[in-house]
Amino acid sequence: MDARDERQGLLRRLPKIDDLLRRGEVQAWPAPRWAVVEAMRREVDGLRRAILAGSSERTELDLEAVRRASEVLARPTLRRVINATGVVLHTNLGRAPLPEGAIAAAAEVARGYSNLEYDLGGGARGSRHAHLDGLLGELCGAEAAAVVNNNAAAVMLCLSACAAGREVVVSRGELIEIGGSFRIPDVMRLSGARLVEVGTTNKTRAADYEQAVTGDTAVLLKVHRSNFRVVGFTQEVEPAELVAIGRRRGLLTMIDLGSGSLVGAGELAALGLPPEPDVRATVGSGAELVTFSGDKLLGGPQAGIIAGSRAAVGLVRTHPLMRALRPDKLTLAALAATLRLYRDGRDGEVPVLAMLRASDAELSGRAAELARGIGAAPAGASVAVVACRSAVGGGALPGGELPSWAVALAVGGGSAEALDSELRAAGVPVVGRIVDDRLLLDVRTIAAGEVAEAAAAARGALAAVVAARGAGSAAASGDASGSGRGRGARGG
Repeated sequence: MDARDERQGLLRRLPKIDDLLRRGEVQAWPAPRWAVVEAMRREVDGLRRAILAGSSERTELDLEAVRRASEVLARPTLRRVINATGVVLHTNLGRAPLPEGAIAAAAEVARGYSNLEYDLGGGARGSRHAHLDGLLGELCGAEAAAVVNNNAAAVMLCLSACAAGREVVVSRGELIEIGGSFRIPDVMRLSGARLVEVGTTNKTRAADYEQAVTGDTAVLLKVHRSNFRVVGFTQEVEPAELVAIGRRRGLLTMIDLGSGSLVGAGELAALGLPPEPDVRATVGSGAELVTFSGDKLLGGPQAGIIAGSRAAVGLVRTHPLMRALRPDKLTLAALAATLRLYRDGRDGEVPVLAMLRASDAELSGRAAELARGIGAAPAGASVAVVACRSAVGGGALPGGELPSWAVALAVGGGSAEALDSELRAAGVPVVGRIVDDRLLLDVRTIAAGEVAEAAAAARGALAAVVAARGAGSAAASGDASGSGRGRGARGG
């Protein structure tokens, strides 16, 4: 029998998926049928390709591997993960975790119908803006407010409503790029406004704005550099001064804070963090429109918040784009619940603020608890509690870092990537960061209720990597021993 006939014989011996599905053990698997079928198809296809390539004669499926693959296929693609990076506002990991009250509020309105746009008192149609207008007005000191689905949308909507077809003057040093390559000039172009750059990258003066104003100017725009810092020989125009120029020239002044904080700048400074514009103080400068995010330092759901004068916010609310950019009931409920925590003096329940305020004693204690949960390191591995530094991240407080504590995992040399991969494949994925060939699990961003899960995942990752390295070493030792005898024979 030639090789081609032999391969055809092997292909005919590949199991039929329908036959496999009738097995009792397979029918007891927890994954849904579609996932089991797809996992089997992939396994059979792999065997078929190996046979045709002449690299394998195996025709039996590894059912345990198929079972595991079917469970992976059945998992939702958007899943909860444990953030052990130490980056508090991690954009890739969903930024701010919501307060428990916000989660409960969103679940409550999701459970049935709600008065989203219904006035219960008057028995007539209402406005979804009414649910946040009073709260935001009180917290920000604004006459009126509106909410859209993110801050980029807030900027675009404000410019569309107030400056479409006209000029908007902005400092060249504030033409920032935010996450995902979205740039202020691009957002402005989409709004229909025309960009007028003034000043230089590092210095912009009041006279630069004054000289740029023409009969076609509509808005003076100031953009806070929320994701980078310019230091050294610098100068910029403060909000109150820009507002004064706008009022002298009959123009609207708009300030995009990017992140936006409802806690005083003094508290952030006391934590050792860089200064961040306070929303209330910025609105108090007299700017007609102030925009900021709901899911960064504020610690709520993704949202773009617009606060300012009644006239300017009124233009925004009635613009046709508002319908395309408005938030849904879940966002409104979660944001309102988060804002109530600030109003009621309970902002310690906002996870982002709790992480930033965490004391050294709290963090070192949590790191020790995590290390105890992981237990003694397997032979050849190490588990150690180490000091480290956490970052704020997420387009807020650029360069802002805080001292923290972490558990460092290592298995010999060059193991950090393998440990990282194993932890990301855990039932509840754990995402850490690699420093000096050790995987650090920074406890600032690990909630107290997640320590046990993180410890279990770390134990599993260490055991898997140690086992894999042991198997590899054994194989390498056998190869080296054999090749050594060969070299000795040739040398003799």
